[in-house]
Amino acid sequence: MLLKKYCFFLSALLILQNISAQKKQNKTTDSTKTEKLKEVVISPLHIDTNLLNTPAAIGILSKKDLLQNNTTDITTVINTIPGVFMQSSNFTTSRISIRGIGARTTYGTNKIRAFYGSIPLTSGNSETVIDDIDLENLNQIEIIKGPLSSVYGAGLGGAILISPQLSKNNGQSAGISTVFGSYGLLKNSLNYSIDEKSGSLNISYHNLKTDGWRENSAYNREGVTLAGELFKKENNKLTYFSNYTYLKAYIPSSISKEVFNTNPKAGAPTWVASKGYKEYKSVLGGLAYDFKINDNLNNSTSVFINYKDSNEPRPFDILRQYTFATGARTQFSGDFKIGEIKNQFIAGVEYFTDTYNGNTFQNLYQQNNGLGSLQGNQLTETDQKRHFYNIFSQLRTLLSEQFEIQAGLNYNKTRFDLTNYTQNINQEYSYDGIFSPQVSFLYKPNSLKTLYFSVSRGFSLPATEETLTSEGTINPDIKPENGYNFEVGGKFYFLNKKLYTEISLYRMEIKDLLVAKRVGDDQYVGTNAGKTYHEGIEITLNHNWPINRFLTLNSYAAGSIGNYKFKEFIDNGNDFSGNKLTGVAPQKINAGIIVNTNFGIYLSADYQFVGEIQLNDANTAYSDSYNILNLKTGYRFEILRGLTSHIAAGVNNVTNEKYASLILPNAVPTGNSSPRYYYPGLPVNYYGTVSLNYLF
Repeated sequence: MLLKKYCFFLSALLILQNISAQKKQNKTTDSTKTEKLKEVVISPLHIDTNLLNTPAAIGILSKKDLLQNNTTDITTVINTIPGVFMQSSNFTTSRISIRGIGARTTYGTNKIRAFYGSIPLTSGNSETVIDDIDLENLNQIEIIKGPLSSVYGAGLGGAILISPQLSKNNGQSAGISTVFGSYGLLKNSLNYSIDEKSGSLNISYHNLKTDGWRENSAYNREGVTLAGELFKKENNKLTYFSNYTYLKAYIPSSISKEVFNTNPKAGAPTWVASKGYKEYKSVLGGLAYDFKINDNLNNSTSVFINYKDSNEPRPFDILRQYTFATGARTQFSGDFKIGEIKNQFIAGVEYFTDTYNGNTFQNLYQQNNGLGSLQGNQLTETDQKRHFYNIFSQLRTLLSEQFEIQAGLNYNKTRFDLTNYTQNINQEYSYDGIFSPQVSFLYKPNSLKTLYFSVSRGFSLPATEETLTSEGTINPDIKPENGYNFEVGGKFYFLNKKLYTEISLYRMEIKDLLVAKRVGDDQYVGTNAGKTYHEGIEITLNHNWPINRFLTLNSYAAGSIGNYKFKEFIDNGNDFSGNKLTGVAPQKINAGIIVNTNFGIYLSADYQFVGEIQLNDANTAYSDSYNILNLKTGYRFEILRGLTSHIAAGVNNVTNEKYASLILPNAVPTGNSSPRYYYPGLPVNYYGTVSLNYLF
């Protein structure tokens, strides 16, 4: 019944848009032709770089989108994409779910693969962190929703592709910028870029600090990013990119509903007393070589390293972790003909190995005279190694100018080793190989419209703790989650390419649902406990409207309605079948406008609505829905020839809405206290930005 309503709504909307388009196209004048929306170009690792030729719902965030707010928090811009929900607390703790996938993850993001260029950001422990890289060093972000990309590993939730900023301008340029705001927010950035015929270089430094608005929530991050190209020729080039990050972030942790309502600035008492924090250094580095073998065959090969050394004092222990990952990826692409039928293909293999060492120690903060955490005796020591490879292929067959078929296949094999020095345990285990097929049909009535239908299978590997028993040994009965996704959608340009519309309807059923049960302060065990289904509709509208020769209005609207439920789910004898899925808002709406003037002044506003979120599997508690409004104004101008400046000011959460920016699903009460579900979001806050850029 829900899908029937969606189909009716989709049909009605398309009819209205076509009528509107025909009326307004007849009124188009030459003076407005320059205001057409640009065709969106996606990553060259796809089988085709034109968004209209991809049979998938892909959310695109351009450089302009990424810098729309205050350039410090990626959460605001990620949430403009329908079907994608990012929750975040104080830059430190975040969770991304796509179409409800990953919503029940206790901490962090999993079930979604992410790449920085060709470097995987997803660890061997299935955890993804994208917050470390400065927004000003990103060129574009693509979010593939659902397991529609064989090329990127067929993850259940999808994939996040982050394109590094390789160079900014032809020739040389340098820039400096400062962001300052409420609660001690301060970010300073420096950038230098050179772009020549044979190569390019982009190097930048940033430092981001805030005192935080809650107890024990100070934050400090600094990083250096280097990216560019070498040996650029007509048929080949070498791309390099690296990122170094140092972070120290104090953790206020979650609070109960009672504290959330009365004193949201408060941190959890034990975290405040122990002055708990997270501190780490991380390094990403990679090389990618693109080579044109002949007119019909190309190759892209990359190698990478990913290193992280972290220290996290927590009230119940001190966790020290070291991770070192290496890997390589090679991909062949090209085209061929069978008779008169044109074909394009991609085929390749990706290998990844991850070495992890983790140690826990006593935290003697209660004996440290109020000075916070103090390391005591060692409690545990664990080594883990995970090896996996993906073999992938994709084929695009152009049956005619209007019809085409795309098909893909991904094969994954994963093996891991566990050494528990505390209990003198050494084990090896591997999952059965997983095949993930995908097939799509596209119909293009003309060059500005595409309709598609896709069927695909995806999977999600368990995080390491989900594979272990309460004794710390490998549980051989744990299986990866897997499911099929059915999707129909359309992508359309109207009004002489001033209006872009994208609509998608989907249904996914996941079986072997992984449930992490808490058996200690930071110990969870996994079990395959049932099935969930995810269905919904997503709509995106982008419009350019030239008001007159002085003013142009850009607007967007994006909405998603989801129906996410447990189909079969019994946990500890409790039957939650039919309940709503925990941790995700089934309704989300985003909208925004930007008024631009031809003399450099602009004004923007963006709005977000998030529906109520179920806090536990029993559906006995939920967070309230909320509305967030942000405003910004700025002025771009030229001081001298080649020297430009940008000044701006903004207000986030204008109405001072009280809301939970992150929730802890299925929080467990301790003693007589209530469950600590809530991470409060920032109240009304202000910021200003100043930047100077010089083009040599």
